[in-house]
Amino acid sequence: MPTAMKAVVERTIIFSIAAVYIVLQVAPLEELVYLLGGLVFAAIALLLPKLKGMTLWLTSFFVAAGVVLLAVQQVDAKVWFESAGINVTIVTLFLFAPLFGIPVRIPAYVESLKRFYDAKLRSKNALFIGTQLLTQIMGVFINVGSIPVVYQMVFVKPQPGMSLLLANALNRGFAGAILWSPYFAAMTLVTSSLRLPWSSVLPYMLGLALLSLVVSLLVDYRKLQHAELEAADQLEETGKAAGRFPFELGIYLIAAIVVILVMERLIELPMVLLICIAAVGFPLLWCLVKGAMSIYRAGIRTHVTVTLQALQKEITLFLAAGFFSGSIGVTNFGAMVPSLLDHVPLPISVTFSILTVIVIASTSLLGLHPIVPVTMLAGGIDPVSVQISPTYFAVLLLGSWALSNPISPASAVNNLLSGLLGKSVFELAAPNYKFAGVMAISLLIYVVLALG
Repeated sequence: MPTAMKAVVERTIIFSIAAVYIVLQVAPLEELVYLLGGLVFAAIALLLPKLKGMTLWLTSFFVAAGVVLLAVQQVDAKVWFESAGINVTIVTLFLFAPLFGIPVRIPAYVESLKRFYDAKLRSKNALFIGTQLLTQIMGVFINVGSIPVVYQMVFVKPQPGMSLLLANALNRGFAGAILWSPYFAAMTLVTSSLRLPWSSVLPYMLGLALLSLVVSLLVDYRKLQHAELEAADQLEETGKAAGRFPFELGIYLIAAIVVILVMERLIELPMVLLICIAAVGFPLLWCLVKGAMSIYRAGIRTHVTVTLQALQKEITLFLAAGFFSGSIGVTNFGAMVPSLLDHVPLPISVTFSILTVIVIASTSLLGLHPIVPVTMLAGGIDPVSVQISPTYFAVLLLGSWALSNPISPASAVNNLLSGLLGKSVFELAAPNYKFAGVMAISLLIYVVLALG
């Protein structure tokens, strides 16, 4: 099959998965379960040969292990197809959520942000925290695309004395976006698995995101004070011309969140469907009013032909992980965990919380994507059985995912920064080990005090 034709077939299957999922949410017909599962199996079979390295081995393992587990359990055919469809919500999110980032890339907004950086963030502490905070805000809407956007603002002038510190800020800022963005796979997976509305966990996640800023500054405070004077001098010499955060961009970012919150309250549909509706309509309306339809059309074209192509590795891995999670779910894995934890001389909730953080962080450190342990835990463990609430469990999982991202040598952010800065992924991950450790302890204390 010609390469161009194969790419069209791959995109068609991915779009079909999202389309069938959306219809299934509105009209829960049993036949659609089989169709959806069949499309997932077809997507994995088609995309698997394109994978390489660890992703290929992990995806192959998840598929093979899932097949063995389901075969041993001798489950009905419907269970096979239901298991295959567990993570299709994430594929649907990949198709629609990035559309929110199209207006953010309007050139006038990007130039205003550069002037804002140049004029306002002139001290080392302000530059460090400002970079992390802006990456977090931008990351909510344009995902990993926030890294090159903010990088271009931060490194418009050479920063030899602070390059690694600013890389830390970019890394941790993206991790902060994972905590509370409704458009990220992490939030969709956790809230859909635990059947929680996004608004119910948002206050706790915003508190944790703020805590991550404080922890980040404390961890690197001494390094900031001893950063090379050359960087400080460059910052102090920056002109004092007025530079304000672009007002219209601020309105757009706030409105995009408010729209989702209002829709969640007023429309009784799953969160993913609300995001799809808003992602199609709101950016289009904004670009239409701004007279930026050329930007919108270019954004759609890039998303369909470039972004989705780049996401095929993640899509295949996530679908396979969902299938494996479903196969785990038909075993007695969830029931075994509480009985095993009974042997530890600590409250079950405390033991389970500590082990959850350790498992997610340690596997990420070894290069395993957090979606794998999170999918297994969220889909296989009843929070009541380990004496915690669903909201507690959601905050624990999201917090563990976020703190694991900066230390993973396989994370998209570390690999992207590696290319931008010309350093190895391990050089970029290593300075975040201390941050992850302090954040892990802070997370455990936070969930106990806020939700225990």
